[in-house]
Amino acid sequence: MYLLLTVRSNTTMHQPGQDDAVEPEIRAERDYMDTCRATLTRMREEVQTMLATGAGEGDAITDKYFNHVLRQFQVQVIKELSDPDGAPLFFGRLEYPPGEVYDSGTDRDRATRAHTHTSSSDLVYVGRRGVRDDDGEPMVVDWRAPLARAFYEASYQDPMGVRVRRRYGFDHSGVLTAYEDEPLHLQVASASGNGLLAAEIERPRKGPMRDIVATIQPEQMVLVRAPLERTLCIQGAPGTGKTAVGLHRLAYLLYAERERLRKEGGVAVVGPNRSFLSYIHNVLPALGEVEAIQTTIDELTGSGITVGRVDAPRAARLKGDARMAEVIQRHLRSRIQPLGETLEVKYQHRTWRVPGEELARELDAVVSRGIDYNAGRELLAERLALHVLRQMEQSGTSAVPATRQQLRRHKAVSRAVRRMWPTVDPTRLIFDLLTNQAHLAHAADGILSPDEQQAILVQPRPRSVHAMTWSSHDLALLAEAAALIERPAKLGHVVVDEAQDLSPMQLRAIARRLAGSCTVLGDLAQATSPAAVQDWTAVLTHLDRPDGQIEELTRGYRLPAEVIDYAARLLPHIAPEIRGPASFRHSADALRITQTAPEETAKAIIATCAGALAEEGSVGLIAADDDIPEIHQALSDSGFQHTVLGPNGTDLDTARLTLTPVTLAKGLEFDTVVVVEPSRIAEAEDRGLQRLYVALTRAVSNLHIIHADPLPEPLAQEPAMSR
Repeated sequence: MYLLLTVRSNTTMHQPGQDDAVEPEIRAERDYMDTCRATLTRMREEVQTMLATGAGEGDAITDKYFNHVLRQFQVQVIKELSDPDGAPLFFGRLEYPPGEVYDSGTDRDRATRAHTHTSSSDLVYVGRRGVRDDDGEPMVVDWRAPLARAFYEASYQDPMGVRVRRRYGFDHSGVLTAYEDEPLHLQVASASGNGLLAAEIERPRKGPMRDIVATIQPEQMVLVRAPLERTLCIQGAPGTGKTAVGLHRLAYLLYAERERLRKEGGVAVVGPNRSFLSYIHNVLPALGEVEAIQTTIDELTGSGITVGRVDAPRAARLKGDARMAEVIQRHLRSRIQPLGETLEVKYQHRTWRVPGEELARELDAVVSRGIDYNAGRELLAERLALHVLRQMEQSGTSAVPATRQQLRRHKAVSRAVRRMWPTVDPTRLIFDLLTNQAHLAHAADGILSPDEQQAILVQPRPRSVHAMTWSSHDLALLAEAAALIERPAKLGHVVVDEAQDLSPMQLRAIARRLAGSCTVLGDLAQATSPAAVQDWTAVLTHLDRPDGQIEELTRGYRLPAEVIDYAARLLPHIAPEIRGPASFRHSADALRITQTAPEETAKAIIATCAGALAEEGSVGLIAADDDIPEIHQALSDSGFQHTVLGPNGTDLDTARLTLTPVTLAKGLEFDTVVVVEPSRIAEAEDRGLQRLYVALTRAVSNLHIIHADPLPEPLAQEPAMSR
């Protein structure tokens, strides 16, 4: 049941109210959207009914496992069929000549006829998830399906069989209000063919990040559809869409390789902190994907331990250095010691003896295997049991099949194994390494200099492991130790965002979790960690994916040219090899710089925020971390409802105004950004200019700078639009 819509092949963009002829078509498109939504609701309710009634399940006893799997599958389907709040079910349409729908795969073979066939056209609707009617015919094609490729890739040079590509415009509640047609079959580019595309890119937002499925550009879609076997490393300046590309690639891979990824352990998104994950958490569910784990690098490495300390820059660099892997391995192996005496095993009324030198040989044989620490303990117990069993066989003593296991669990063997190869807790192991000077010197001899050892030694020594305050880089050391003791669970694909800040040890922790490929996202110009790897080739090497493909996104879609050009003044000082993006958008009023007297700064902040809140969209107020309490008090005293961003994540839906410590701003975007005292941000840390670059590039529409102190030298010359 598909609506027969009048197609105007010579039109460009239509808004409601322009003329009476347009309104019926928009109403018809709205009706079709309602029909699709009702169908999706019916699909979801049918599965919910099956789950509630047990339809399709077998016998409760004999088919218990089958029933459990079926119920899990049904729960998953219900989640995948959810109706995203405020997100239209389709955002585009392709019109083909009658009977001329093509498969947009590489072979371009003729495919199944379109879902709608009229005397004038075949219509294919493209949306966030597939919707089928009662007969199983597609009403909306999932954006990841081969048939949807033409929506993103068809051009005037290669229309891919498409006559007209239609984009839709929506208001803030998701109601369809406009459409725009591109007549590709005319092979003449329309001067106004990107109006709705630009409007969607520029549309004000409030709260978390939205998906960009309606606006993905061809150069982005090539990366989104990269095959699972390929590891991608995407360098992208602010506003180029690298985070969105990574998330949409994950959604595409789940669509194309779902069962394979499940078998390989699932998928995960690794971000820098909980505030960042709060910002992006809606994107995958809006695309119908709810299976991905979303975690921070500290959560991935820390086994539940909370970070409570920030390392000094030199200590951070040393703890993040890949040399620490060998130090930890040495420290762990130092726990393995020969018994130094004869092992006596009393079994079947006899005492069987294994001399100390034999024990040492067995120990060396296990160590030489290079296996996981816990697996080595098990193997040592097995070899000692076999040694005793061979003695029994040589003496003519009978043995039954269970003898070997009985010897392996014998208390004398177990006691010997505990002494030779003791159980190790990774947390205590790293605590001992970082707080005991003698142990650190022994493990790091020839690897770290005495001066370097002193730099990472925790002093004064905490009374116990429970009194230890851990840093983020300590957690990466814990992950290294834990992986040496027992292999961690694997993941089929991992998206690593803001990867420019990760140390070699943190990258090693991610590499150990990879069963297959990964997607690495970042911008070297935004690297603020003193332990960061400064080269993408080195990043891929530490991830054990040296053959990964490095790509660069150079066209900015989110930031106005006036904002990115101003921020790019810092690039020669922080990343001279990086080029600023060529912006898709221009806005003469996008940048304002206000100089004020110190005693008037708070008043200027309040006035600027009031003006920003009078317009649509979100507002991010970014300042040096030490200035946040004072600004928070000023906003509260003035009655401004606002959210203060914290390290453990914040609900960004609660208020339009978000007070953001600059150390938590990375990866976030706001329609309007107010940056307070850039010089205080730049002077707060060794990589302060990098941190300032991050702050200046969070603005989607407008950037306001308020300062009483002189601006940092690269920004001191104000542009003409400043005041």
